[in-house]
Amino acid sequence: MIRSILSVGGWTLVSRGTGFLRDVVMAAVMGAGPIADAFVVAFRLPNHFRAIFGEGAFNVAFVPTYAGLDGAGAPGAAKAFADRVFTLMLLVQVLVLALALPLMPAVVRALAPGFADEPEKFALAVALTRITFPYLLFITLVTLLSGILNARRRFAAAAAAPVLLNLSLLVALGLAFLFPNAAYAAAWGVAVSGVLQFGLVLADARRAGLAPALVRPTLADAGMRRFFRMLGPAVVGSAGVQIAMFADTIIASFLPTGAVSALYYADRLYQLPFGVIGIAAGTVLLPEMSRRLAAGDADAAHAAQNRATGFSLALSAPFAVAFLLVPDLIMAALFQRGAFDAQAAARAGSVLAAYGLALPAAVLIRSIVASFYARHDTRTPVMASLTAVAVNVALKVVLTEPLGVMGLALATAAGVWVNVLILFALARRRGWTAPSRTLIVTACGVLAACAALAACTLGGLPLIERLIPSLPRFRELAVLSVLGLTGLVAYAATLLAALRLFGVRLRRV
Repeated sequence: MIRSILSVGGWTLVSRGTGFLRDVVMAAVMGAGPIADAFVVAFRLPNHFRAIFGEGAFNVAFVPTYAGLDGAGAPGAAKAFADRVFTLMLLVQVLVLALALPLMPAVVRALAPGFADEPEKFALAVALTRITFPYLLFITLVTLLSGILNARRRFAAAAAAPVLLNLSLLVALGLAFLFPNAAYAAAWGVAVSGVLQFGLVLADARRAGLAPALVRPTLADAGMRRFFRMLGPAVVGSAGVQIAMFADTIIASFLPTGAVSALYYADRLYQLPFGVIGIAAGTVLLPEMSRRLAAGDADAAHAAQNRATGFSLALSAPFAVAFLLVPDLIMAALFQRGAFDAQAAARAGSVLAAYGLALPAAVLIRSIVASFYARHDTRTPVMASLTAVAVNVALKVVLTEPLGVMGLALATAAGVWVNVLILFALARRRGWTAPSRTLIVTACGVLAACAALAACTLGGLPLIERLIPSLPRFRELAVLSVLGLTGLVAYAATLLAALRLFGVRLRRV
């Protein structure tokens, strides 16, 4: 299972790496002004709907059902189920697209009401969203095909598909001179990438003989009924998370220009470890636990969960420490060039620090929630998610006035921790999770390694800044690189020493 996590994580790392390059180019070309704000809204809107109806809800309903039919159902039952779901999703997405395009001004006004006071920015956001919205249709089908491939332990194509989004955007930004402005170029890059990603995963599914066919959809069979029983609560749960993200955009649209962009760039760095580690572990763990529970082996399912949890925690913790201790240096080193000035870097840095508080919980939640989804329980995560969203949104209202855009991120961190603590408490009480001794030892080792990393960062930064001379460009990047390398050595050495002391090997947590 660790090999599969590394495979997914490796491709996700490539995706996040190219995504980082994409964001650096976007920041330099568009900065953090009105054009960037309008594009961020246009980019977020189809992704919000994808997270509600596609990636979030769909995976937790489809993957366990498909894996169960594939492992214990009649021959061909899983294929017939996938065919029906594929056809139904295609019809639904075509209908959503037909309704959304003419109503886009109302949709944008609902998502970013603060833009209504700036007619030019509002009109640009509407035009850009009409270009990006068809991305939703293709990426939803990509999610379905990825679920089929993942259930059969074929992870590479699905994990590699997001790379095409980044490459498409980079090419589009390189051709920005052909468009009215860079935001139009980026929007077309998003739309084209949906087609490219769909083509990639469809080709892999065909090679494996898993490509679904168009059939007459029906709800009459047991697999479809089980799918929809799980999908309903999962949609509500995913919608709850997206409500909090909608609230971010809505409130940020009323803040001074650049707040929406600050959230975006900080979130992109926050999503790097979350996507590479948390999502990779969750992607592999859910079908793994589903298969083992279907076979009646709960102990093996819990062992798989412990391995994924320990691995995720060890790899994500140093990012959280860095985000908390040197957020301004990170943003300045990575983004401060071109139209992205020092003020924009400082604003985004404050948001990144707040996201650092959320990162450990955000990574671990993907492993903990598998306890419920693998047992076909989507209702409990919904209740936990909605409780967390209530806390999140309430804190956004309270914290935004005194803290500005940083308050939005702090509220997000609080909501994520509420969610993960509720889920862990309920899973523990039901006997659906069983942390092992080695997992507890690993967690203690990670805490000790984080303390060593913090000491190395705080003590080493002044020294490194004195040793590295003033450079006309990229001094911050040089300082960050040296600091990151020394911190990595300190963290890894401390963690490995702690694990060795108690006879624990990380890959066998």
